Amino acid sequence: MAEARTFTPQDPIRVFLLDDHEVVRRGVMDLLDAEDDISVVGDAANADHALVRAPAVRPHVAILDVRLPDGDGITVCRELRSRMPELVVLMLTSFDDEDALLDAIMAGASGYVLKQIKGTDLISAVRTVASGQSLLDPATTARLMQSLRAEPTDTPALAPELAGLSPPPRERDILALIGDGLTNREIGKQLYLSEKTVKNHISRLLSKLGVQRRVQAAVLATHLEQPETANHSSG
Repeated sequence: MAEARTFTPQDPIRVFLLDDHEVVRRGVMDLLDAEDDISVVGDAANADHALVRAPAVRPHVAILDVRLPDGDGITVCRELRSRMPELVVLMLTSFDDEDALLDAIMAGASGYVLKQIKGTDLISAVRTVASGQSLLDPATTARLMQSLRAEPTDTPALAPELAGLSPPPRERDILALIGDGLTNREIGKQLYLSEKTVKNHISRLLSKLGVQRRVQAAVLATHLEQPETANHSSG
């Protein structure tokens, strides 16, 4: 399904824009609408409006501001992608914030750009993510994962905790899928569970692992591949 898609003036990239600054919104809209193969189909100034308006206009790409007066773009990203798994998201922010970048990756964003980006670079970023490619620089992502890994991995107590996850594949599967960046809804579909059940599993999982955030659990998920020793006994 990860096939590169091409867009044309007859079938343009449909973009939805979320930013609480009207000047920024108008500037980005004018910039993108000037391109033959891009059309801004909707916009919002806050998270609540975005969650109502975006699904109604079925965009291919959502450009979401990270910091909002009534929430944050990362939560909006996770929620929109759980409703529209085919949606690709570009996070737009004024700050080079490593935590936000990690959260954006885990929420399923395909790209993360600073507002200082040149107009031509933003246009090409929209085209890149719309065509199915990621705009997350592998070196930055690797560096971030490395720095995050430094906290949990230095505590040897965590490996046994992974081993202590429930033997029915349930918790281990959920952890692996968190590591793949899936939303609760997507995890539920894969494992035939309701979204609410997945949410409950995840909060139990986080407390068992002694971490507060999904991102940290995702880093621990990378260790599931390594201890592939005798722990697989099928009842």
